[in-house]
Amino acid sequence: MAKLDINPLSTIDGFLGAALVDLDSGMALAKVGGGALDLDVAAAGNSEVLKAKRRAANALKLNDSIEDILITLGKQMHLLRPLERNDKLFLYLALDRGKANLAMARHELKSFEKSLEFA
Repeated sequence: MAKLDINPLSTIDGFLGAALVDLDSGMALAKVGGGALDLDVAAAGNSEVLKAKRRAANALKLNDSIEDILITLGKQMHLLRPLERNDKLFLYLALDRGKANLAMARHELKSFEKSLEFA
């Protein structure tokens, strides 16, 4: 059974919400935070973003994998990180742009990914 506790992501500076998302269905398998941000809608929408970027990378014959995708808004940053051990899942992290440190958030998200356990 998978360890799906993503609560540790809530300690990242500027944290607004996070989800572990199934890419094929767009369904959030685990989520924390969110508040006014609907994590289910974000999970579904960002699944489409990741699928589109993978299609573009394949069409360009980049022969490389996506480490993460950053979407920068006026007040927020959204990070999508496909899992290295399971390319059908990705981590989604929403941050308050004024409170977050992007480099640290990317580092913490990558470190957190390594803590996920899959049977």
